[in-house]
Amino acid sequence: MGPIQPGMIWIGWITLVTLILYIGVGMWVSRMRVRERVNAPAMTGTPAFERVARIHSNTLEQMVPFLVALWLCAWAWAPLPAAICGVVWLFGRAVYAFSYFGNPARRAPGFALAMLALVVLIVGAGFGLLRLAVVLG
Repeated sequence: MGPIQPGMIWIGWITLVTLILYIGVGMWVSRMRVRERVNAPAMTGTPAFERVARIHSNTLEQMVPFLVALWLCAWAWAPLPAAICGVVWLFGRAVYAFSYFGNPARRAPGFALAMLALVVLIVGAGFGLLRLAVVLG
């Protein structure tokens, strides 16, 4: 195994915080399920419960491509830009979650910020892979 670039530690921390975010939102769903008396396995109930359940589902939907793009970008291109995009994505997801819960019509800025970070990660991963293909022949 070759030397690990120092910036990859940040990628590990961002991954860990992403998992904690996902678990935290899942716990939020559990609390709302009890508070709003929505018995499992029901996924519909009060508007407050449905908003939290949707935030949780959307976080999972976005988390998979984010984590793949984060690691690919960090490995193939550079850890620092990937880490910056990772922090932006996390911030965007937090803004999205709280905005969506308060007023679903106001979720767009957080979603757009996270999506921008994801697109940059995907482009960075693609650029890095192309660069590696050229260098390695």
